[in-house]
Amino acid sequence: MRKSYYAAHVYMIVGVVSGLFYREFTKINDFTGDTQLALMHTHLLALGMLGFLIVLGLDKVFQLSGTRMFDLFFWFYNAGITVTVAMMGVHGCLTVLGDDVPEAVPLIAGLGHILLTVGLILLFVLLGKRVNEAVAKPPTGDAEPAKTSV
Repeated sequence: MRKSYYAAHVYMIVGVVSGLFYREFTKINDFTGDTQLALMHTHLLALGMLGFLIVLGLDKVFQLSGTRMFDLFFWFYNAGITVTVAMMGVHGCLTVLGDDVPEAVPLIAGLGHILLTVGLILLFVLLGKRVNEAVAKPPTGDAEPAKTSV
């Protein structure tokens, strides 16, 4: 569970810093158009911080961490966010500076989205197994229902 907490915390910090960078970088360069830099802030906060806070809650309820599948989810998902957001940063900075964006940038960003998708599939497979186990397990009530006298 600590990994999810730390990941959420890191994404919160990086997300806030990316918003500050976007504001200041565009201001310094007198840029007023659309840029991918504007999207980094929300992607980091939504996919990173909020995503891992949700996973943290699910982990508490369904004991997801400590399994190989959780570790695979964690690394694929983090790699996906990192690659996707890095390419947003490269694309955004090049746009603000007025430079051409190489064709490789969107291709690499697509790889980031594929990694995110693999991570989410792994999470849902693991979560599905845990939910099925919880449904199949009979309730563990030690106390019998109270008998009422008529």
